[in-house]
Amino acid sequence: MEFTERPRRLRGDGVREMVSETSVSASDLIAPVFVDATADERVPIESMPGHERVPVEESVARVREVMETGVEAVMLFGIPESKDPEGSRAYAEDGVVQRATRRITDRTDAYVIADLCLCEYTDHGHCGVLESDAAADPELTVRNDATLELYAKTAVSQAEAGADMIAPSGMMDGQVAAIREALDGAGLADVPIMAYAAKYASAFYGPFRDAADGAPAFGDRRHYQMDPANRREAKREVRLDVEQGADVVMVKPALPYLDVVRDVRESVDRPVAAYNVSGEYAMLHAAAEQGWLDLEAVAHESLLSIKRAGADLILTYFAEDVAELL
Repeated sequence: MEFTERPRRLRGDGVREMVSETSVSASDLIAPVFVDATADERVPIESMPGHERVPVEESVARVREVMETGVEAVMLFGIPESKDPEGSRAYAEDGVVQRATRRITDRTDAYVIADLCLCEYTDHGHCGVLESDAAADPELTVRNDATLELYAKTAVSQAEAGADMIAPSGMMDGQVAAIREALDGAGLADVPIMAYAAKYASAFYGPFRDAADGAPAFGDRRHYQMDPANRREAKREVRLDVEQGADVVMVKPALPYLDVVRDVRESVDRPVAAYNVSGEYAMLHAAAEQGWLDLEAVAHESLLSIKRAGADLILTYFAEDVAELL
């Protein structure tokens, strides 16, 4: 039998790599780093094997470890020494992220992205200022416009500390416009914004909430994060953030939302990031520990699929492991 088409001809060693359509490189990756103002030593994160909370004094050493693998960008998440209803430690000049950022930018060449949200800093664990009786009525939720004022203050504080990029993740309407106006007004017009533009109310965030001590004390975040059932809405959210001045737009989570990553890639002319979240990381580790999966292989394949879907950048807990493989 004769075949006019034999795709296998291009799958042999040597030519296979030459015709590969998608690749992942260390420069595509962003490594999350957790800085803990309450810790005196590194604290392993049990639900995220291989990751730790580090004291501010260890933040430079931690970032240098990341950079040794070839990854040059980190995103900082903070665990503050105290919490209050408005999350005031998020925008304090001596806040945990601000202190770590000054150290890291002074002593390394890492590109520092500051995650901007209030959930780690509020005593109720929500992403902004609550309506007065929200604890008594879970149907009540975060006050959008009052929260924007705090996001703006936090962005300026983080940028003045030396953050190279600000990444607002709270999913408040108008957050990018508020932050852009505040940065520009403070003489920080060159600081870009990576907007968590399509962030879903996902069940895949569990390990992160343990890591960052940011679980809500009551209720949930479905009133301000996106419904996992909605695909078209993501285009609207992304369009609004771009119109407000977002320089990069992010989809979170990544693997369960590859269709959304593709839609966003096709609908905007901005770099697209995807967050390979803690639950995605933890479940692969759990399967590998049982001997059911090859961890290195599935980690690389997962990131490859996110790139293939259209992401330019990937925020991932696998950053160091995959970069070393590459």
